[in-house]
Amino acid sequence: MDSMRIKGGKPLQGKIHISGAKNAALPLLAASLLTDETLTLGNVPHLADIATMANLLGQHGVNLSLNGHHQNNGSGGRVMELRADKITSVTAPYELVRKMRASILVLGPLVARCGEAKVSLPGGCAIGRRPVDMHIKALQQLGAEVALDNGYIHARAPKGLKGAEIVFPMVTVTGTENVMMAAALAKGETTIINAAREPEVIDLAQCLVAMGAEIDGIGSHKLRITGKDRLHAARHDVIPDRIETGTFAMAAAITNGDVELIGARLAHLHSVVELLGQAGISITETPQGLRVKRVNGLHGVDVMTEAYPGFPTDLQAQMMALMCVAEGASMITETIFENRFMHVPELRRMGANITVHDASAMIRGVPQLTGAPVMATDLRASVSLALAGLAAKGETILNRIYHLDRGYERLEEKLAACGADIERVREAA
Repeated sequence: MDSMRIKGGKPLQGKIHISGAKNAALPLLAASLLTDETLTLGNVPHLADIATMANLLGQHGVNLSLNGHHQNNGSGGRVMELRADKITSVTAPYELVRKMRASILVLGPLVARCGEAKVSLPGGCAIGRRPVDMHIKALQQLGAEVALDNGYIHARAPKGLKGAEIVFPMVTVTGTENVMMAAALAKGETTIINAAREPEVIDLAQCLVAMGAEIDGIGSHKLRITGKDRLHAARHDVIPDRIETGTFAMAAAITNGDVELIGARLAHLHSVVELLGQAGISITETPQGLRVKRVNGLHGVDVMTEAYPGFPTDLQAQMMALMCVAEGASMITETIFENRFMHVPELRRMGANITVHDASAMIRGVPQLTGAPVMATDLRASVSLALAGLAAKGETILNRIYHLDRGYERLEEKLAACGADIERVREAA
């Protein structure tokens, strides 16, 4: 298994290109199942999770082709063409689904287009339960018969899906995306109440509209989808990754650097920018993106994760790393996922002063972290340890970095280009 070696203490200086958003690209790839014509996606990031979704779609019969890099946005995001003219299998097998929970996104499109889907239950996830019961209930309301069978969700709608009013008891991003895709081919009108409003959900809706879907209320809590008999070819570019943007902004802040994030969008990050501003970090728009630097030290702030437009759970670990070296104390409260403090014992190994009580962590800033061997437990935890390593005195060895490769494209190259002393250590074959 590869590891990452980081020697801390160097302020980051320079430009970092923000890649396409993983959490936008995954549902967009699944949307290719809704039409027998070609869906062309630009700015697709080069990530392990994208490869997993591509493999899954391939075994459903989707033909995929990659056209290398398109440099018009400078990020080197790839163009992917997907054509599902014939669906050859409606089964999403356990060995592929278990690698990535977002595989559940093929459920809605397959039932809508083929009248049947058999998708493995995602199984355990390192950051706690992410129930799929809301997806199942919503499909039943759209007229599908759903059975749980040997660890598989088996959904059938031989006469097609019918529009309905779906009220989600709590905000669910993948649930909203699954229903939106299913409803695009259902008969009649579907209303989704308490829909997720994340930029990634909006991105999917805009792509579906480009494919011929009729969706009203995009970006609000109430979506109205009028079903169509078929959707057609379209071209769509994946939005820049707001989580990667926030992560690199915090990397600049933790090293007392000055970095321009090329392609980043301020509109997707208001809550993050506001909190970082309170902590003493200036984030300003530039013609090409955002510039990040400290203005007057680094101060502890309190953070609570919330559904969009609140502070994202996917930036909580990174924020905690930053608060470890801030003046004063800060409190971070996680309201979205349980088990999302698995980075705490690892940060403590580096000298952080953190006390966890239920869903809250109290962080008392220390003048200096020290390098140590640490282990990644999940995607965002792993990058928080990389950030801590950038600020620490001495050498940090980050193990199990396959988690990083799921969601960060060429992380070590992007950081090294801004002066970080960081390298990937390949495991001897």
